[in-house]
Amino acid sequence: MHTAILRRPLAGAALLILLTAAAGSLSGCIGLAIGAGATAGIAAAEERGAKNAANDKGIELAVADVLFRTDLGLYHKIDVNVYEGRTMLTGAVQTQEQHDEVIRLVWSASDRITEVIDEIQIAPSGDLVDFSNDAWISSQLRLKIAGDRDIVDINYTIDTVNRVVYLIGLAQDEKELMRVTDYARTIKGVRKVVSHVWLKTDPRRRPV
Repeated sequence: MHTAILRRPLAGAALLILLTAAAGSLSGCIGLAIGAGATAGIAAAEERGAKNAANDKGIELAVADVLFRTDLGLYHKIDVNVYEGRTMLTGAVQTQEQHDEVIRLVWSASDRITEVIDEIQIAPSGDLVDFSNDAWISSQLRLKIAGDRDIVDINYTIDTVNRVVYLIGLAQDEKELMRVTDYARTIKGVRKVVSHVWLKTDPRRRPV
């Protein structure tokens, strides 16, 4: 399946999203930080900055909410990772109809979404996602890049589905991005690495 990237023109200046403890109730497929204080501290160290990070978290929460309220089954099957408005969808559904419904719901969730990166796999009912193995692969890659002083690992988001590693975020330069993807390729069991990481100097980046 080829990646589909759907873009929406950037809306007006986004409001800073205040994260509250209530976000914990939406902890299904989206990894949520524990506590607004911890989130703010991490965001301040990221290349995208605290305001972009808060805006992205708001989009993730909005998408989680619309999936949760509309179809609990889809909510549990889809992972959503947002970086500067670019919304990457991963996971696996059984039919094209389910896939199309997810895309529709995601676009309806927030006008701050600038593009949807469609990496949803369509798998027959007999093809089960090996969540434990995928989680192990993601954790191994996170450990490898965290231990490399030449990589600013906080700028990368990692997700693995059926042994395919998906990356989104910002790289300092081409050399750093190559180190990250090389680490991913060397992990046992990885079938493919798909990168949606931009360089921090990419002219397509648009401030909040």
